Amino acid sequence: MKLPRDIGGSELVKLLLRFGYRQTRQTGSHIRLTSSIRGKEHHLTIPNHSPIKVGTLNSIITSIAEYLEIDKQSVINEFFK
Repeated sequence: MKLPRDIGGSELVKLLLRFGYRQTRQTGSHIRLTSSIRGKEHHLTIPNHSPIKVGTLNSIITSIAEYLEIDKQSVINEFFK
């Protein structure tokens, strides 16, 4: 499955909140999310732009996959089914 080309920052934040992340702060148009699922904190900064650039979304998905220690395609399939 390919990455979606039309997802906005607020949509991605709502999606990540369902998967255990919580919003810790917002500075301007960037939202900071934190997760403690794996015993250590993982921080993500999501630009609140619409749409998010594909390269930025790819980087965010890669970071999540590394934190959860699963392959990137599994993250994409779970988030965007």
